[in-house]
Amino acid sequence: MNPERLLSSIRVVLCRPSHPGNIGAAARAMKTMGLSELYLVAPKHFPAAEADARAAGADDLLRRAVVVEALDAALAGCVFALALSARRRDLGPPSALPRESVARLLAEAEQGPVALVFGNETTGLDNDEVSRCQALTAIPADPAFSSLNLGSAVQLLCYECRMTAFAGQQPADWTATPSASPLATAEENEALLAHLQTVMTATGFYNPAQPGRLLPRLRRLFNRARLERSEINILRGILAATEKGTGHGRGNDK
Repeated sequence: MNPERLLSSIRVVLCRPSHPGNIGAAARAMKTMGLSELYLVAPKHFPAAEADARAAGADDLLRRAVVVEALDAALAGCVFALALSARRRDLGPPSALPRESVARLLAEAEQGPVALVFGNETTGLDNDEVSRCQALTAIPADPAFSSLNLGSAVQLLCYECRMTAFAGQQPADWTATPSASPLATAEENEALLAHLQTVMTATGFYNPAQPGRLLPRLRRLFNRARLERSEINILRGILAATEKGTGHGRGNDK
């Protein structure tokens, strides 16, 4: 199944959300990662203007959101559900870290709809809600302050879903535009170094009688930077202007 189809099979289920702004933030988090199925279980306030404002462009997800009164209704038709909860449970489904858990979620999505289940902002998921899921995960935050905003938690899990669906590969249109300038040749790099040496000597920064390791270090720097020809020209233009300003110019030599 292609990545978009996998992501479209994931329901994000918010159980008993109390703040409409968090519903909007969750919708925005979903849309940025390519998820679109939002289910709300007994929301305290929805629809709400604050949800629309926090969605910031993901209003379509809010308009299509499925509102139900119980988690069973939100999970209807799902073949697998992953609960997010930071609380330890004496009895509950097996737990794993998000990356491992999401990999299983996406594998199950090959068979049918799956769900990511989030709890209330204050109380989280109760034991009964967790027991209706087949797996449990928690975000490994700092134990001294492990409480995440609901929208942030949704963003993190949706990001893991997208990375897993695309196997960690960036989209083809995401790469930087290649530079039009070719890489500098070895001769051009050496000419830059020689020009720099001339200017450093003229300004008193470099003493040819006591060269030390300055030139080898500069050569190593240029090799590591993999300068382009246009960048070489810029640097040599700066050096030429420096020579002119200090009275050590070389006539029309550019």
